Amino acid sequence: MTILVTGGAGFIGSAVIRQLIRAGETVVNLDKLTYAATPEALEEAADSPAYRFVHGDICDGPLVARLLEEYRPEAVMHLAAESHVDRSIDGPAAFLQTNITGTFTLLEAVRRSGGIRLHHISTDEVCGALGPSDAAFSETTPYAPNSPYSASKAASDHLVRAWGETYGLEVVTSNCSNNYGPWQFPEKLIPVMVIAAVEGRPLPIYGTGANIRDWLYVEDHARALRLVLERGTPGESYCVGGDAERTNLEVVRAICAALDARLPGGAPHDRLISFVTDRPGHDARYAIDAARIRAELGWRPEHGFEDGLAATIDWYLAHRDWWEGIRARRYGGERLGLKA
Repeated sequence: MTILVTGGAGFIGSAVIRQLIRAGETVVNLDKLTYAATPEALEEAADSPAYRFVHGDICDGPLVARLLEEYRPEAVMHLAAESHVDRSIDGPAAFLQTNITGTFTLLEAVRRSGGIRLHHISTDEVCGALGPSDAAFSETTPYAPNSPYSASKAASDHLVRAWGETYGLEVVTSNCSNNYGPWQFPEKLIPVMVIAAVEGRPLPIYGTGANIRDWLYVEDHARALRLVLERGTPGESYCVGGDAERTNLEVVRAICAALDARLPGGAPHDRLISFVTDRPGHDARYAIDAARIRAELGWRPEHGFEDGLAATIDWYLAHRDWWEGIRARRYGGERLGLKA
């Protein structure tokens, strides 16, 4: 197939593109190259004649329409999104513009082109917070977003469903749990903590560190997305999770233990743990029931959390020049999302 990927220079998008190119697909990557883009993660794909990069915004309707006309993709994988909760608290407008207006623009272009399968990639955060004993999120869990980011993604999910129902677009949606792995921009929990520990700086944990997330290795997620694109039932959604619930404090302690073994000169790294003011509207727990994608598409994660975390930590230790360059030029690691 020829596949148009939006946001393909991002953390998850770049993992998807690497797998698609290895599988022999032709990929057109439309990306705005915002602060969190990682074009270095696409060097492998860039060497392939089956890969084309287009620098542009999904809110640019004429550009999107031109790409659909020029490349005639059989499918679109829509990953372009603003995705960091803390940034959405400080500046929600960009999230509404990209996640809502951008999705609308893409849907309209696909509707006018016709004959294109659209896979919309979303998040478990649209469902809000779970209590300690609540069942995990599934495809039938009601939406209850609590942050500007998750509200904008919920809106985009609803738009995709509505365009499928009203206009007959062939759409499929997936909602994933927290991803981690190589090339993740160093503002998310795991790279933040790895980098701070390596540098001997405090490890700032929000609140008491009791918030729970379900962790999914990015390459496992990319495999799931390819299966949903190829074989998912039109009009349906699929929850994708790693079956690896951990509190934030447990994650940070695991990072510290791994670094103690790798960098004994800085041990014990857990002495650097500190607790800071919690994020406004911080959801207590996320968890994914991935029974549907296992049963219908035969997917399951190949990486356990411990193995995936070890591989991720090793990658950041081996790519210090990459994240040091980001900290010097684009993002210095400062705390975001303190606005109440």
